[in-house]
Order: sequence, then C-alpha cells, then structure tokens
Amino acid sequence: MSNSEKHILVAEDNAALASVVRFNLERAGFQVTVACNGRVAWEAVQEDAFDLVVTDQQMPEMTGCEFCEKLRATDEFRNLPVIMLTAKGMELELPRLRDELGIAATFLKPFSPKEIVKAVEDHLEAVSELVSS
Repeated sequence: MSNSEKHILVAEDNAALASVVRFNLERAGFQVTVACNGRVAWEAVQEDAFDLVVTDQQMPEMTGCEFCEKLRATDEFRNLPVIMLTAKGMELELPRLRDELGIAATFLKPFSPKEIVKAVEDHLEAVSELVSS
C-alpha cells in the first residue's frame, strides 16, 4: 500500500506546528486530517478511518494521554498506532506512555518534522509486514 492510501490524523492545538507536520506528511504522500484538540480527534476517529495518529500530549479539552486511554479502551481503536509529541520536561513520562498507553513512538519538542515522517513510514511499514506475514 502506498503512502497516498494511508490516512493520518494529526491532533495538535498549536496551529503552526500542526501545519508543519501536515505539510511534511502530505509532501511524503499521506492523506492528513488535523484536529485542534483531543476531543476533536476523538470525534474524528469515530467518523473516519485512520491508519495512524500523531498526537500532542498537552492539549485543551482532552490531553493526548486521555485521548489514547479512550482509544485503548475501545475495541475498534485498541490497535490504532499512535505517535506522541510532548514538551520538554515530560521525559520522565515517556516510558509510561509507551508501556501503559501503547504509544509506538514519542518525540520531544522541538523535533525535526522529517523524523516524524520517517517514524510514520517505518511504523506503517512494520504494521504492513506483520499483516502480510
């Protein structure tokens, strides 16, 4: 499956950062939907099919962790891959995020948008290989 057939949800309340992530993912060929907070992201996953989510941790209305907890508690979304973006100072939380919430990868801000694209591509490729084997 090519990148153009993959749909990525980006949940980020910082419009400028969301735009940068979206631009880089779209340039890599992905279809991208942006949600401005966790609540809107939760509504989006219920209305559309996504192959992977890139979410910020600190957002209004529903944090990235709260959003992931809802995903993991719902059979339909339990295995939806999630990459989390988090602010400096949250380093101590990263192992817990990966272990308890099944986060595929975490990135501390600031980060390289190219690293996010590579993580998305690598993770989707690994999932594709698991499914086809």
